[in-house]
Amino acid sequence: MTKKGVVILGIYVADLAFRAGRQPEMGETILGTSFAMGPGGKGSNQTVAAARAGAAVTFITKLGKDNFGDAALAMYELEGVKALAPQDPNVSTGAAYIFVQDGTGSNAIIVVPGAAGTITLDDVEENAATIRSAKVFMTQLEQPIPAAVRALEIAKEAGVITIFNPAPAAPLDDSIYKLCDYVTPNESEASMLTGVTVTDLAGAKKAADVLIAKGAGAVLITLGGQGSLLHTKDSSVHIPIFNAGKVVDTTGAGDAFNGGFAAALARGESPEAAARFGSATAGISVTRLGTAPSMPYLKETLSLLGK
Repeated sequence: MTKKGVVILGIYVADLAFRAGRQPEMGETILGTSFAMGPGGKGSNQTVAAARAGAAVTFITKLGKDNFGDAALAMYELEGVKALAPQDPNVSTGAAYIFVQDGTGSNAIIVVPGAAGTITLDDVEENAATIRSAKVFMTQLEQPIPAAVRALEIAKEAGVITIFNPAPAAPLDDSIYKLCDYVTPNESEASMLTGVTVTDLAGAKKAADVLIAKGAGAVLITLGGQGSLLHTKDSSVHIPIFNAGKVVDTTGAGDAFNGGFAAALARGESPEAAARFGSATAGISVTRLGTAPSMPYLKETLSLLGK
């Protein structure tokens, strides 16, 4: 059977984004400058990014039987995503508090997974055939870790390209890395997972070496304004950032990068070319407000890359 497209296991949450000059201290109330509500969740954001980048995408998750869940399904239909997302009437759809700092676009986030936090091994097994059919499979750590591990096992055993975005960072058994063709942490996640302080390319290389030693096939560390590092046991390539304009909101930039990277791999691009495509995807997303709504379409990213 010919493998095609991207399958993603993850969560959907409703993003509740607040903008202000700073976060309040405990016990303090401050006035913000704006509020917006929209779709979020790392897996869901990556799904939209990959779909807009031209990939055929299937998203595996769970939703509540509520307005947030209905909005998620409507979005997937609009974006052309196949959603394997049963709605549980007994658990609410997840939500995220997002603070965005005026002036810098920097963010701080609290995520409550809601229904997606109840994803079980049985749920993964029910979708095993879908995972096996993919060209690329990707997951993160917002849903329960055992579900992520089992899905990676199924994909790896079937010869599917596996991408593991270890976000938010959590203590992990080293055995998970052997299931990963690509591990894609940001600086703070790489630091936590390896014990190596990552603030620049030199630190990223050291951290990547640790993850390679644990069994990862390749490591792709995103470094914000410093670009990213694609590292294997045999090579190390610095991927630059692609400046598409003024940075207004970095929320979802990592998801844009991962979604673009997965889509490019699925259409057969080399790892380096796919990383450059992911970087350009993120470069556009940070010039727009929000997470999923900020994801660029294929022609926009190709234009930024000069194609």
